[in-house]
Amino acid sequence: MLAQLTSKALGRRGIHYGWVVAAVTFLAMLTTSAALGLPGAMLQPLSKEFGWTTDQLSSVFAVRFALFGLLGPFAALFIARFGLGRIMVVAAAFIAVSMALATAVTQLWQLFLLWGLVLGCGTGLTALVLGAMVANRWFTANRGLVVGLFAASTATGQLIFLPAAAWIIEHLGWRYAVLPIVLACVAVALLAVMFMRDHPHEVGLRAYGEAEATPVASASTPAKLNFLAPFTTLAEAARHRTFWVLAGSFFICGLSTNGLVQTHFISLCGDNGLSAVPAASVLAMMGAFDLVGTTLSGYLSDRYDNRKLLFWYYALRGLSLFWLPFSTFTLYGLSLFAMFYGLDWIATVPPTVKLAAQSFGKERAGLIFGWVFAAHQLGAAVAAYGAGLTRTLLLTYNPALFAAGAACLIAALMVMSVRRIQTAVA
Repeated sequence: MLAQLTSKALGRRGIHYGWVVAAVTFLAMLTTSAALGLPGAMLQPLSKEFGWTTDQLSSVFAVRFALFGLLGPFAALFIARFGLGRIMVVAAAFIAVSMALATAVTQLWQLFLLWGLVLGCGTGLTALVLGAMVANRWFTANRGLVVGLFAASTATGQLIFLPAAAWIIEHLGWRYAVLPIVLACVAVALLAVMFMRDHPHEVGLRAYGEAEATPVASASTPAKLNFLAPFTTLAEAARHRTFWVLAGSFFICGLSTNGLVQTHFISLCGDNGLSAVPAASVLAMMGAFDLVGTTLSGYLSDRYDNRKLLFWYYALRGLSLFWLPFSTFTLYGLSLFAMFYGLDWIATVPPTVKLAAQSFGKERAGLIFGWVFAAHQLGAAVAAYGAGLTRTLLLTYNPALFAAGAACLIAALMVMSVRRIQTAVA
């Protein structure tokens, strides 16, 4: 009832209700990204308090990233069966519980259970697949822009939560730093119950930008849970090289972002004499640039060749990772890194979503992008553990940074083959 009243009130002002759904989705994904990024700020405090090594903690973070991605294709099934709002509420509950209970851990296996399994499952339900499904259902026009805004929620989550979390950790202890995430989860759950709707027809509308001649769809029966559907879709997509190019480049995307920089940047700065609060501030600066870069990327993906956009995104990211060890970790050096790296942190998402839809069709785009995103998070898991192991064995992150930079240059070359492959798939 509240959703319908809000839709009518906004409609009188020429505002489509899809933007309300997009705003709630943005907040849900923002909270998810903040929950994923927060453990990275706690790596050194946990190590000091419990004596756990960097690679031990990194193994927990790797499981979280893997589940975050692997649940994507199945999250699409759950959303189709139970609805956007219910899944958001369940995910928020998982995240809040995992964060709150982690304050009482005394053993590594307890952290593995909470921040590996429970947090991984909770965040996996509100991964980028959620954003892709909302964009496809509610928007015909400006779909790339909306996907860009959802992807930018990762940046906004860092921008809002990480500097505050670093300050709380430094002054009050790491246990108090989970409180903002828990409160944000409660807020997301309430907003989802009040305002989220699965389809435009539930408030008597067409998708934003849909032709007036298109009839308003009638209510449909919720889809049955078919756990074989993601696997059959994967088997079909795996026959085409386009899928492997998108999945491979997105594996490298995760390798060079979430798993490496989001997880280990504050620890890396600590190794180079920069304390947690200014290091988190640099991450926030990256978030600010990424908010601009990813939103702009969504706009550009509606208008320009997506493979060329990806070429430049991966190439610039690779060069910035090569630069980072030589930045001397001064304000000037880190600001330069934050600008170039931040502008294309998650800017790869809108062009990748568009290429997946163009290559495999709108109907299958959600599930197929779910598997492509799973590759992204497997790359993040590899980097999260690999960089931690490198730090433990070699006492430096530099080999991991150089390897990720080289991988980005390879990804830049890979995506240039997508156009030729698309023709073959079609």
